Amino acid sequence: MNSLTLKPSHMPTSQLSAAIHAKCPKCRRGDMFSNNSYNLFSQKMNTNCPHCGFTFEPEPGYFYVAMFVSYAFNVAQMVTMAVALYVLSGSRNPWVYVGALLGVSVLLSPFNFRYSRVVLLYWLTPGLHYDPNRDRDDYVNPNYKPE
Repeated sequence: MNSLTLKPSHMPTSQLSAAIHAKCPKCRRGDMFSNNSYNLFSQKMNTNCPHCGFTFEPEPGYFYVAMFVSYAFNVAQMVTMAVALYVLSGSRNPWVYVGALLGVSVLLSPFNFRYSRVVLLYWLTPGLHYDPNRDRDDYVNPNYKPE
């Protein structure tokens, strides 16, 4: 028997798993949002990553682009709902579609808000990449001063 014990190394979180859980794109540890994911009335995004100090909004108005991503999500959800409603019910009454589509749009608005920002930061921002050094337990950002 060998008396050496191997210390388990920290396995980095996958990009998809971190995005689904809305973690920081730089360290994949800190939460991007300060409340739970399906709060219909309040979605509070952290200014900085609580783990590595990364600033989520690199410039003023940065998240205006997320509105376009949210719009794409909304269109995809509405088309899917309209086709499913037509196939399942066969209704030709336009008010059935209007009511169902508006209801789905309102119910999925927290999802669209949250994940449009996640998609923007993870896949649509050039130059923003995962930094394995920030993923350490002992990482301290020298430029970050908590409020």
